[in-house]
Amino acid sequence: MKVKYYLLVLFIALGFSVISAQAQNQPTDSVVIRSLFREALTNGKSYESLRFLCTQIGPRLSGSTGAVKAVAWTKRLMEGYGFDRVYLQEVMVPHWERGEKEKATIKWANQKQDVPVCALGGSVGTGKKGITAPVVEVHTFEELKALGRAQVQGKVVFFNRPMNPAYTETFLAYRDAVNQRSSGAIEAAKLGAVGVIVRSMNLALDDFPHTGSTRYEEGGIKIPAVAISTNGAELLSRQLKAAPNLQFYFKMNPQTLPDALSHNVIGEIKGAEHPDEIILVGGHLDSWDLAQGAHDDGTGCMQAIEVLRLMKALNIKPKRTIRAVMYMNEENGLRGGQKYAAEALANKEKHLAALESDAGGFTPRGFSIEATPDKVAAIARWKDLLAPYGLHAINAGGGGADIGPLKNGKTTLIGFRPDSQRYFEIHHAATDTFDRVNQRELELGGASMAALIFLIDKYGL
Repeated sequence: MKVKYYLLVLFIALGFSVISAQAQNQPTDSVVIRSLFREALTNGKSYESLRFLCTQIGPRLSGSTGAVKAVAWTKRLMEGYGFDRVYLQEVMVPHWERGEKEKATIKWANQKQDVPVCALGGSVGTGKKGITAPVVEVHTFEELKALGRAQVQGKVVFFNRPMNPAYTETFLAYRDAVNQRSSGAIEAAKLGAVGVIVRSMNLALDDFPHTGSTRYEEGGIKIPAVAISTNGAELLSRQLKAAPNLQFYFKMNPQTLPDALSHNVIGEIKGAEHPDEIILVGGHLDSWDLAQGAHDDGTGCMQAIEVLRLMKALNIKPKRTIRAVMYMNEENGLRGGQKYAAEALANKEKHLAALESDAGGFTPRGFSIEATPDKVAAIARWKDLLAPYGLHAINAGGGGADIGPLKNGKTTLIGFRPDSQRYFEIHHAATDTFDRVNQRELELGGASMAALIFLIDKYGL
């Protein structure tokens, strides 16, 4: 009996020593995360990939030739990295074209002043002759309704509500101002207006108008809608006070064409233990047509691809399937996000989490989490691992537009949150170009996303 007892003790001791040795051979989480950042900062590929996307392909509005080229190139890029699977997902998207450059002039007494404007996405045109009409300035829909049809009919409504500079979180300022852009044409048309001018969604004062989608009511009257630069808005407001009967002339000829065939571009690394559980990371490949779509959302797409590349470069074998999705049509329809979610549901796919980068490629600050409190707490427990890399803000909040359709009460939706102070200077404007992206900020963002994906994959939620 003593021999058997001693053999049992020896066996248990040896077992513990083997387990201990294996544990010691496994790199700690902090070591893996440090390796992800080191690889990104010393051998990152996202910056040069972004350079090509922005400077060689350029604007990528849904339905455009730029979007077609971006889909083909992004697929080749992911195939070149040797991901386990790379494929296209068909999606029909809106096809709106801006046409010739817009013109606008303020006319009063014997004077006139040209101002920078651009058509809002989806807007109808003015016709070849343009529109000349008096202007009525308002700040809110309530103010517009109080004026009534008698003071609005036949005029151009000027929505001049600035983004609130008191917010430190600039997306809150955007949230509180953007309805005049999205719905201003609907509300003004109800009172007989012939057009709409909307102050650009921009905290800075400059001469660059910012586009973005506008909507029309089903069966309602459609009137032309333009964005005016913030400097132009200040000028128009001042001149209205001095000359209330001034006239505003604007001309633009965009057109809406039949829906076009496009694609989401998808790449993945198959999970070794739970391949049916998917952790998604993504951005949107389309951009507005005024610039190169660098921060919105070329940076997010290249960071998402970089997450998978970093894992392959460091030979990290994920337990779960890590999938990178480059969505099409976030800017003017969200068709890509809706199609992806519909197919995921039809295929009974299980998405553990989805992380989207669509807030620019600036210095990483953290993540916002759209999930139940226990899952928010589960991610927040990794703050000590992420804080050394500047990722202090890990809180409940929104996930992202493209991943929103995946919301089902089970999938955790996460938004990557970089510093937002400069974002709205370039958002939807001609200034959203590659030269406005800092290489180290971009690479830090990709590594930040990879670190969180690594932790979710290892521990689950």
